[in-house]
Parts: sequence; C-alpha cells; structure tokens
Amino acid sequence: MNAGESPAHDKGQPGLISAALHGFCPRCRAKTLFAAPAAIAERCGECGLEFRSLQRGARLAGVLTLLIGGIIIAVALGLDAWLRPPLWLQLAFWAPVTTGTVIFALRLFKTVLLYAFYERAKP
Repeated sequence: MNAGESPAHDKGQPGLISAALHGFCPRCRAKTLFAAPAAIAERCGECGLEFRSLQRGARLAGVLTLLIGGIIIAVALGLDAWLRPPLWLQLAFWAPVTTGTVIFALRLFKTVLLYAFYERAKP
C-alpha cells in the first residue's frame, strides 16, 4: 500500500445489489451513495467523490418507473379478476408493494449506471 492510500480503497467492489441496498460509494464503500431512498447524494461524505458528475440516465429512470407501474397494474388486474379481493385489501397490499418495488428498482438502476460511469472515469 502506498503512503497516500487508505485501507478503504483496497476493499474491492461490492455486488451491485448489495451496493444498491446499502448505498455503497464506488470508491470507498462507505454508505453515502443515497441522500434519500432513491436520490443520489451530491458527494461521498467519506472520500469526497463527486456523484453528480457520474449521474446519467435520468430519463431512463422515468421509463423504468412507467414499465414497473404497467407490470404491477397488469398483475393487480389479473389477481382481481381471479380472486376478487375487497378493495381495501388490494390497497393495503399494492401500495407498499408498488412503492418498495419502484424504490428498489430505481436504487439498483442508478447504482448500476453510477458504478459503470465511475469505472469508465476512473484514472
């Protein structure tokens, strides 16, 4: 290890799902990638890596959200036609499922893109 390197830089890259769930910085693996459930922070609080310069694909995130919404609506309509559950039960089930699915998908999508651009921009 060189004099200017910290041990955090030698940890290697986590898996993408783990990085998305925990919000790991691509450089130091600190849990600083997300400022909100699906919003990338401006920079890492540990190593100072600028995340804003690595962000891409905001329009594709909207398409992803619409795609997930369409799939969930199709499944909900199919389940409604098959089982005919009461409306309150559908609302109690589909609201958290939709929210959780969209947040997880956005976190995974944004993490994949950010890690890919970090690897391309790495000196």
